[in-house]
Amino acid sequence: MIRYTKTHEWVELEGKVATVGISEHAQDELGDIVYVDLPEVGKEIKAGEVLCSIESVKSASDMYSPVSGKIVEVNEALEDAPETINKAAESDGWIVKIEASDPKEFDVLFDKSSYDKLVEEEK
Repeated sequence: MIRYTKTHEWVELEGKVATVGISEHAQDELGDIVYVDLPEVGKEIKAGEVLCSIESVKSASDMYSPVSGKIVEVNEALEDAPETINKAAESDGWIVKIEASDPKEFDVLFDKSSYDKLVEEEK
């Protein structure tokens, strides 16, 4: 199951590993993505901290970690093809995988219908 944050990240938890990216809505708002400043594998991060920055032709935006833990993998394909996020934000355009230190953090995030309501309220 995928969950969402109020800052427009998505996260899918499988066991203790959380796959994280930006939502379809976020990539749409950013426009054509030209660069992703990927974090280092092995870095410890807390929920709510800046995970990386994403640059588009319109602007640069910070991406925040939805869960605490250790970064165990980054999507290296984004180094050569950051536009993958525009094409498949919530699948192939994932950005990092985090070994979650507190899986309960996942439970407080938005489900799809709650996230869709949030996006509507922001319009």
